[in-house]
Amino acid sequence: QLQACGGGLVQAGGSLRLSCAASRRLFDAYEVGWYRQAPGKGRELVAAINRGGSTNIADSVKGRFTVSRDNAKNTIDLQMNSLKPEDTAVYYCKIKPILSITYWGQGTLVTVSS
Repeated sequence: QLQACGGGLVQAGGSLRLSCAASRRLFDAYEVGWYRQAPGKGRELVAAINRGGSTNIADSVKGRFTVSRDNAKNTIDLQMNSLKPEDTAVYYCKIKPILSITYWGQGTLVTVSS
């Protein structure tokens, strides 16, 4: 359903772009977005876009990360700039076609070295 890519190792201050390809249309999905899970911590919201186009961005990444949705390509992208070591985590893309259904991607590891 969802295939994420773009993770890797980057130095602090660098940038990465994650992309998640969906096997279904995204333009009418209730919500799409990215979550992350750092070692020893729970999964947390990074950034999401709802059906109306409004975004919900975690305070810890505001001003550094941008989430976007390409309805023609059925992809969800996360542009990450000014990366910090605390951004190190496995990043998961998520789609909620409707409120009661959630699909998760397989996760892609982002490691930021200091």
